[in-house]
Parts: sequence; structure tokens; C-alpha cells
Amino acid sequence: MDLRQLAVVVAVAEEGGFTAAALRLHTVQSTVSTVVRALERDLGTPLFHRTTHRVALTPAGEAFVPAARAALVAVERARAAISPVHGRVRLGLVPGLLTDVHRVLAGLRDAHPGLAVEVRQLGRDEPAHAVAESTVDIAVSVPDPGDPAAPPGTPLAGEELVLVTAPGGSRSAPADLSGLALVDFPRGWAIRDAVDRAFTGRRVALEVDDLTAAAGLVRGGLAACVLPASAAARFPDLTVRRFATSPLWQLAAIHREDPPAAVAAVLAHLG
Repeated sequence: MDLRQLAVVVAVAEEGGFTAAALRLHTVQSTVSTVVRALERDLGTPLFHRTTHRVALTPAGEAFVPAARAALVAVERARAAISPVHGRVRLGLVPGLLTDVHRVLAGLRDAHPGLAVEVRQLGRDEPAHAVAESTVDIAVSVPDPGDPAAPPGTPLAGEELVLVTAPGGSRSAPADLSGLALVDFPRGWAIRDAVDRAFTGRRVALEVDDLTAAAGLVRGGLAACVLPASAAARFPDLTVRRFATSPLWQLAAIHREDPPAAVAAVLAHLG
């Protein structure tokens, strides 16, 4: 048994499925499944009930996951004790940008208890200016590849944009979205800007300023929605449809050169 196996099992339990866990861990579903099966063989008992639509913990899994989570936290605290990072980092985000910011902050808290992270909301045109004026230490943005004046940044893990529809139906997405009613987010949201660039001919029938509200409209069959894969994984009951040529959701972190240790620690968790 090793720490990677523990981390994979905890991710599957917290995300409610192997695909969502793979997205969280930046790997593929087959790797997650292989790791879990190997650990189950070592333990001599299954940790998960697997069905077509959901994954649930077995009684053994219910007992195992809290202990695995505690072990991972203990390891991170031990690492922090050897090489502690202290200080305060101001993180600037455009609305709708980092849908799993709670996990980033929780991971930083566990790894670096002495590090305080403040999250501030920025307008879509503010990231570079905010860093230059020292309003924030790091600004996460969606770079526009067509804008030669766009500020450089450290690329973060990229992921595909997918089409989310009501439960059931095809797993492939049409290349042309003009015939679909779509729910989207207000202009100025990072997801809206990225999808506007990727799909110029689409029709936005509904606008909301909340991911859960958008998922509810999709669940009711009122509209479809284009989302980053990690955001779509938050709603496992919905159908995720992939494009034949998938647009990429690519984020970048803007910061000053030679960042101090506290800023470097946050960048490591973002990336």
C-alpha cells in the first residue's frame, strides 16, 4: 500500500466516480481503475460498489476512506514541518474561472498550515494590471491566443470543454451548436469568454450566474451547457458529450518573476 493508492481511493470516494477522480488527479480513468483494483486485491476486499451510473463505498470502503484521508493529511503536515511555508498570498480570480478553488485552498491549508491565502475577484480585463499594481500576487486568467498583447503567464493544467445535456442520450457532441438552446453565464465570466471564442455561432437562450443553477436547467431538459470537464464532473447525473475536436480550457497564472516561496507554493497547487 502506498500514498498514491490512498490518494486515488479518496478521490474516487469524494468525487463519486472514477472519471471525475481521474479529472481531479489529472490522469485517465483506466489508471484510476487499475490502482483501485490493485489495492482491493492487496486488502482482500472491494472498497466500492460499481454500477453503470454510480460508484458507492462498501462497508469496508466506509471504514477505509477516513483512515486513508487522515494518513494523507498527516503526511502533508509532516512535509510542512520539514519545509514550512509562511506568509500571505493574494489570489485574484475572474468569476467562473476556477471551479474547484475550494480543493486548492484545502490542499494548501493541509500542506502549509502557516500560509494564508486571500481570494479576490477580478474583472476579466484586470489580471495583468492587478499583478503589476501589486493588488494581487497571482492572477489566474484564460489567455486569448488571438491577442498578441495578452500578458504571459505560467500555463496551468489544461482540460477539454464538453457539452453537458440532460441524463441519457448520446455521448458525442455536434460540432455545430447553432441548433441547440444553451444556458450560459454572464459576459465577463471566464467560462463564457472561452466558450464565446470556441463557438461563435451558438444561441444563448438562458443566462445564470451560478453553476448549480445552470446544471438544474440542463437536468430539466431546458438547455444544454458547455463547461470545462472538471466543472461537468461535479454533476455526475448529467450526460457529458465530447466534441470530436475538443476546444481546450487552458488557464494561466500571471505573477512576478522569481516568486517568493509562499507564491511558489500556491502556484504548485494551482498547476
